Amino acid sequence: MSKPKKKPGGSTIALNKKAKHEFFLEDRFEAGLALEGWEVKSLREGKVNFMDSYVLMKDGEAFLFGCHISPLPTVSTHYVPDPTRTRKLLLHRRELGRIFGAIAKQHLTCVPLALYWKNGVVKCEIALAKGKKLHDKRATEKERDWSREKHRILKNN
Repeated sequence: MSKPKKKPGGSTIALNKKAKHEFFLEDRFEAGLALEGWEVKSLREGKVNFMDSYVLMKDGEAFLFGCHISPLPTVSTHYVPDPTRTRKLLLHRRELGRIFGAIAKQHLTCVPLALYWKNGVVKCEIALAKGKKLHDKRATEKERDWSREKHRILKNN
């Protein structure tokens, strides 16, 4: 018997769609997450709210704030889980240096984009980003609408 094929993109846990709307994304990095056991189980169930989370750089390390992982009802009774605790992002020293340098010199910010599984481990995709102004958001929307219209015209002809 052959193995069942996995669906492409099935390893994604959560996406931060708001980040692409609010920021110009520049460099992207893949970071590991320091998680507890109950958090991993909740992530397997998809019980995560990732929209209002952000990355903070402190003392040469990166931390993920505001990511709400809801505990499952089967978590032990003698342990009180904290769903919004600060989670450490695991990056190489060279990557941390690049991120710190860009934040300090170019006045960029670091935003989380996605949580996903990779070889049975939870990874977080983060990006260096520059904030968009209102007119930039309008221009992006206009370009997106025009590209959709182009595809419709080419498809009909």
